[in-house]
Amino acid sequence: MSRLVPIVVICILSFDLNAQNKDTINWLTFEELETALAQTPKSVFIDFYTDWCVYCKKMDKKIFANPEVIHLINKNYHAVRFNAESEIEVTFGGRTFINDQMGLSRNPLHQMAQLLAIRDGRFVAPTLVILDKDFKVKARYFEYMSSKKLMEALE
Repeated sequence: MSRLVPIVVICILSFDLNAQNKDTINWLTFEELETALAQTPKSVFIDFYTDWCVYCKKMDKKIFANPEVIHLINKNYHAVRFNAESEIEVTFGGRTFINDQMGLSRNPLHQMAQLLAIRDGRFVAPTLVILDKDFKVKARYFEYMSSKKLMEALE
């Protein structure tokens, strides 16, 4: 009997963790994305945001909390959420990306955002990027998107 109790506790905890994962998007870092793509090739969804962007916060609070959006993204995509003004160094695809605009600009843009999230020579927040499993751009959206509009774009 005493051996059965730890097994039951582990099963309950595992079930609870799996249930929690379904309540949120499984956001990855770019480093985690590289590993995930090697293990399970599938399309990629990237949310480029900034700390000052009101629409980014609204999408995070409303759209990325929508159970249908969460299910669709988690099922069909590897998802990355990245602060376009981040100071962190990112290694992806054998290259290192930095924010080379730190101290040079009021809103310094990270090289990852410069590479993937530019429209007409400038960054617009929020920017949502959809890539195929080979990391080629399928679509870019430079706007706040409703749940319905985002789900249509993801399907």
